[in-house]
Amino acid sequence: MKSKQTGITLIGFLVVLAVVVFFAYMAMKLVPSYTEYMGVVKAMNQMSSEGVDGKSLDEIRRELLFKLGFQYVDDATIHPSDITIGQGASGNELHVSYDKDVPFMYNIDFLIHFDKSVPIQGNVVAPN
Repeated sequence: MKSKQTGITLIGFLVVLAVVVFFAYMAMKLVPSYTEYMGVVKAMNQMSSEGVDGKSLDEIRRELLFKLGFQYVDDATIHPSDITIGQGASGNELHVSYDKDVPFMYNIDFLIHFDKSVPIQGNVVAPN
């Protein structure tokens, strides 16, 4: 009875290792953007639970940007113009929409679009 060897060759192992390293490097580049987004969601939920009665849009933007600082969201990530308030299905909604450009390698970048809306309680004061 002949025994046959089974397993992976060195070249096969190197190919599998290269694929795993590529996806691990991609994850290392993308995971911080998603953890930053989780901080944005947490700050928006705090604003939603507090309410915005009697505040202007500028005050809401300022307060949200202040809360984002506690969530370790980079100042260059979200600009005040990315924060809006509009009508949703259940009333007023706080809406944040922004793009994040993540350099990957050489001239290859990832462009990630984040978009989140949460209902807010209270009335927003109209701008002057």
